[in-house]
Amino acid sequence: MKIQALSDLHIDYDENLQWLQGLSRYDYQEDTLILGGDISHHITLLETAFNMLKKTFREVIYVPGNHDLWVTGSKHSSSLEKFDHISRLAAAYGIHTSTLHLHNITIVPLLGWYDYSFGQPTTEAVESWQDFYACKWQGFSTVAAVTSYFLSLNERALSQLRPGIPRITFSHFMPRIDLMPDYIPQSKRFIYPFLGSYGLEKQIRRVNPLMHIYGHSHVNMQQTIDNIEYINNAFGYPNETRITAKKLQCIYEN
Repeated sequence: MKIQALSDLHIDYDENLQWLQGLSRYDYQEDTLILGGDISHHITLLETAFNMLKKTFREVIYVPGNHDLWVTGSKHSSSLEKFDHISRLAAAYGIHTSTLHLHNITIVPLLGWYDYSFGQPTTEAVESWQDFYACKWQGFSTVAAVTSYFLSLNERALSQLRPGIPRITFSHFMPRIDLMPDYIPQSKRFIYPFLGSYGLEKQIRRVNPLMHIYGHSHVNMQQTIDNIEYINNAFGYPNETRITAKKLQCIYEN
């Protein structure tokens, strides 16, 4: 049994959808896929991905990304309403969205958002960041409140972990900004405030996993910090060929 990891499929792009459609329907039948969000903002394409991936892998476990919760042009009045819809849709296809206990390892999905704990954004960055136009957060006045809400949803899983069993955690959002490599130019770092939250890192430390899988940044990385291995295997946009690998990554094998 292998555990594969992938995030940021963005199958709104035909090239990415064609890659998904070309995945072998035989090679991964005994494998589990960790699916780290940003599949598509179109519900029909998200459903297509759930259907295809569940037929490809023995188990699929998923957390939504920010693009998945965009509501522009959809029937959903808020991003939380869409989140609930996606959760029900995943369940209908047999896609896990809560803790998955395998034979000798536990996989814990962690929800999140960003709260500017990685830095304060400029006015220009806020005005250009698509989430502020495509997401609607009724009842939440700040992004920090959205982050707190999603982190609170993780608490039940954190309180019910089985002792003595190795764990893998995963999220869409980044848990710490030092996972970004030094070579990122200053001109691109305006997005850092939107990448994640240190609150997520605190929850990861409570789980004490072997590794944490994340996405969102579209910069594939693998590094160990304080005894936890952090892995990002984002598929990314079609033109992102230098920072993404465009393939599954096996992160664990029994």
